[in-house]
Amino acid sequence: MTDIQELLLSRIRDVADYPEPGVMFKDITPLLADPAAFTALTDALAEIAADTGATKIVGLEARGFILGAPVAVRAGLGFIPVRKAGKLPGATLRQAYDLEYGSAEIEVHAEDLTAGDRVLIVDDVLATGGTAEAAIHLIQRAGAQVSGLAVLMELGFLGARARLAPTLAGAPLEALLQV
Repeated sequence: MTDIQELLLSRIRDVADYPEPGVMFKDITPLLADPAAFTALTDALAEIAADTGATKIVGLEARGFILGAPVAVRAGLGFIPVRKAGKLPGATLRQAYDLEYGSAEIEVHAEDLTAGDRVLIVDDVLATGGTAEAAIHLIQRAGAQVSGLAVLMELGFLGARARLAPTLAGAPLEALLQV
């Protein structure tokens, strides 16, 4: 384990039985409250953005906003929020997807992405991959290219990496931590 991985893991709190019995929630708020850990996380994700040749960062609602916006600033790139349906004004592209407990829809402003954009998707946790897969489809429908997907932690036992491989079409999936 690297020093940054040890630092990040030491700042993530396990919360048992949240949001429902049997779930071990990974709370990143202690990490966000620690400026050294948050800076290390931002730097690591900005390095991934540079390595993938990203021209824009997409953050997935909601914690992807918290992580993606400072990454975009650090990398000198634009930031595009992908929001829950009905939260963005103006013309949007919408994508439906399945959740563990139902379905949902996300949106992006149609004009925020163009054919020349290479987009790195940033989020906190990769669980089943449904939201990330929907975001990939939105980016592709906007005419942009996905340069990669970067997350703080991947819950590997849920199998999202295998699910996303065909959709990512060779773009890297980078997880700083594997849980």
